[in-house]
Amino acid sequence: MKETINVNIGSLSFTLDRDAYDELRTYLDEIRRHLPEEDHDTLNDIEGRIAEILSGEVRNPMQVVTYNMVMRLKERIGAPSCFGEESHTPRPISPQKSRIYRSRKERILAGICGGLGKHFDLDPALIRLVALILIFFGGVSVWLYIILWLLIPEEPLDNPFSNKQH
Repeated sequence: MKETINVNIGSLSFTLDRDAYDELRTYLDEIRRHLPEEDHDTLNDIEGRIAEILSGEVRNPMQVVTYNMVMRLKERIGAPSCFGEESHTPRPISPQKSRIYRSRKERILAGICGGLGKHFDLDPALIRLVALILIFFGGVSVWLYIILWLLIPEEPLDNPFSNKQH
């Protein structure tokens, strides 16, 4: 189960999953850094083009825009550097939240410990050992693991960080 976000892009409403939203937000922030500060028309045109492309991808109003759709969209529009030199003036950039995912590669049961290890840059075996000690001797219930299994989304298939080994 993934969190979805409703957004307005180029005066059209879309529902994006969290990964797609974060990727598109970062992409638009990067483009904004490459445009002159006073150039609002170009950014509006880019958003209009994004809305046009996504309208072609989304077959019905209930369909959610996925991370893969955003990656294809970025390929069609081009790299942010295509829009000019990066501005050296500081601009507010939306903060990127680091997400915790269940690992697809470092998993024994559900990938919880592997995902936590990747998120905190620790060895998943160490996380597993601590989890076992807490379950058997610390009074932490197996229910906590099951709840985390239900709440933490699985790592996206095409996550650029999924090849990172610990």
